[in-house]
Formats: sequence, structure tokens, C-alpha cells
Amino acid sequence: MTTNSTPNRADGAISRRDFTRATAATLVASPFAIRHSAHAASTETLHVGLIGCGGRGTGAAAQALTADPNVVITALADVFADRVTSRRQQLTEQFGERIRVPDERCFSGFDAYQQLIDSDVDVVLLATPPHFRPAHLAAAVAANKHVFCEKPMAVDVPGILSVQESARQCAAKGLSLVSGFCWRYNPPERACFAELHGGRIGDIRSVHSTYLAGPLGRNPRQDGWSDMEWQLRNWWHFCWISGDHLVEQAVHSVDKINWAMQDVAPVSVSALGGRGVRSGPESGNVFDHFTVVYEYESGARCFLTARQQPNCGFDNTDYLLGTDGDCYINSWGPTQDVRGPNAWQYDGEYANMYQVEHDELFASIRANAPMNDGEWMTLSTLMAIAGRMSAYTGQSLSWEQVLSSKQRLGPTAYDWGDVNALPIPEPGTTPFI
Repeated sequence: MTTNSTPNRADGAISRRDFTRATAATLVASPFAIRHSAHAASTETLHVGLIGCGGRGTGAAAQALTADPNVVITALADVFADRVTSRRQQLTEQFGERIRVPDERCFSGFDAYQQLIDSDVDVVLLATPPHFRPAHLAAAVAANKHVFCEKPMAVDVPGILSVQESARQCAAKGLSLVSGFCWRYNPPERACFAELHGGRIGDIRSVHSTYLAGPLGRNPRQDGWSDMEWQLRNWWHFCWISGDHLVEQAVHSVDKINWAMQDVAPVSVSALGGRGVRSGPESGNVFDHFTVVYEYESGARCFLTARQQPNCGFDNTDYLLGTDGDCYINSWGPTQDVRGPNAWQYDGEYANMYQVEHDELFASIRANAPMNDGEWMTLSTLMAIAGRMSAYTGQSLSWEQVLSSKQRLGPTAYDWGDVNALPIPEPGTTPFI
């Protein structure tokens, strides 16, 4: 996004309110938007392309096929050719003739995403490591494709601003854009947050969310691997590719904080973090624990604790305190329990939230009623990025400072050569950029 598309400011930055208003104002499709009625009929075949053939991407492809009987996969793309080949075989074994991906539509390399987008696909599933998400989304929208966009949406502020602009373009073109923030599509959470926003516990004054998990796997370097290949095959351990685990994994909990606060940006962020047990070159340069405090204009304060350490307890809960009660959500339980004078428990049906994402995406395409998650998916991701920047630098950051960040993580050109990863951050020494 360029400064020409943002509200005028002497310093070229955008404010907290500008960020929210600028996104929200354009996420209603224009009455002059391009109409995508060619596939509105349920009998028309929708061609789907998958960019990023890892586990999450393969799951997304399966969910797309399950969502609509007239969906076929016609193209696959990944930076690694071996992943494309293995995923085509896996999907073909599961879905048979609905996988229509000949060799010439198996794309690999750093330009694979563009080759897939330039093919005959109607819908693109974006599931690569998040560093690449802004460029892939921009290319898909430019080519008028509907998009499923896995979380997180970027790893830095310039990337988020690019995604925000792509979301605007989606709305203007009448395209659907559905995010991978799966809890927003989970029926129990939807019902619970509707109760909270309806005032069941009064005004929410505090949220404490946890994402305490174990470390992810590591791939030792093999002979012949360049820096680029080694880092991409260990992408969750390198900040420029993953955004760190606060952005890549615990962003789900950040999103629930944002959801609880009705998608209003905080006024400041303070965080701490570090590496207590990570070691070895394959552990890259990311932290293994974070604590983040988000402060709001109302005086409400929200807290996140996240950890990826072995042999420690697991926890994924949300504790919400209101002026008239409190709420306990154990997403892995599952438990949704409001306590106080207006007690409430969820007693409805359960569904696979990952499947619901795709069910609603493809239903929106069929009905020519575009969905657009752009406003809150960018804010939730940006809140996670803000927490990481605060922890890395050891500085409390105003939301205006967060939005002013010019740091772009990673190389600007991609090849299979050397990649100099940033050193492990040192709070109090690492600068805010």
C-alpha cells in the first residue's frame, strides 16, 4: 500500500483509527464491482489451485473438495518439486478423478505461484510459509481469483499493509477472501462471542489468552542444501519466513483477543520474550516464549502467554473478565462457560471449523455473495507482529509506532543461494525499525 492510498499525514504514517477505518470503509463490495456470476450455478465446475503443498495446504485442498461436489483441483504449486509430486499422489489416492493435475500444471520454484495463478483456476488456496503471503495474495487478486488465505497474513508491517490493500481490491472486484483464522468459523466460539458481544458479562475489561505448546520439528541440514533450502525446510524456526511462533502459531490466540475486543486496535503493546531452551542451528533465530500486554483506549488490558518448549504443560484457554461476570473458553476442551448473574454454556452442535471455512467460502462464490475477512484478519496479524517487535526490542510500543515500522524481513530476491538470517534478538539492544 502506498502513502497515496492512505489518509494524509505529514509524516506519511497512518494512525490507529485510520488503519481500522481505511480497511473497513472499503470492505463492502462496490455496486460497480466485477460480477463473478459464471460459476454461481451449482452445476458449474470450479477449478481450484493450491499454492503451498505442505500439511496445511493439503488439508485445505481436501476441505475445498469436500465443501462442493463440483470442485476439482487443477493445479499445484510449491517451491519444492518433491512436495508437489507427493501431494498430487496423496490427493489422487483420496479423491480420484477430481484431481486433474497433469505434469504441466505441477509448478515448482519461486515463480510457481504466478504460473499457477496464470492457469485456468477460479479459486486459489494460499498455504505457503507466511513470508510469501502478501505477494501471493496480491497476484491472486490482480488475476481476479477468489482466495482462501491461511494465517498469518504477513510477517512484518509492510506486508500487512500490502495485504490490507489486496483485501480492498477483493471487495472492489466482488471476490471472496476467507482467512485461516479457524476459531472464527467454529460454531461454539461463534455462539460464545455473540453472547459476549451482546453484553452477557457486561463490558470486557480483561482477557488472558494462552497458547502453551511444544516445539516443532527440526530438519538437520543435508549435503547439497543451500542456505535458502535449509531455511525453507525449517521455516518455522526463522523469523523472516514464519514471523516467529507468536505470529505463526499463537496468532490464533491473538485473534481471539481481537475478536473479544470487537476488532478495535489497541493503543499500545508491551511484551517480553526470549530463548530458554532452543539450541542448535536448526532452531534458527526465533524465541521460545512470549508474554504480551495489549492496552486499549477504554483502559482494558489483555494478556497473552505463549510458549514452545519441550516437557512443559499444554494450555489453550481464554479467560475473559467483564463488569458483570466472566467467561472461560477451553478451545481444546471444548468448553465455553459464562459465569456470573447471566450464566451460559454452549449446548449446540459441533462442526469441523476447518471445513466450515471452506463450506462458507464456496457457498459465497456460488451465491455471488462475496465474503471478505480482510479487516480483522489484518488487524489480528498486526497485533501479533507488534507483540514480537516489542519483545525483540524490549520496548513498549504505541500503535502509531507499530504502524510506522518500515522493517521488511527477508530477501528482496529469491534464489537457491546464501541467505543471511538476522541474529537472535537481544531485548534492549535490538533496534525498532
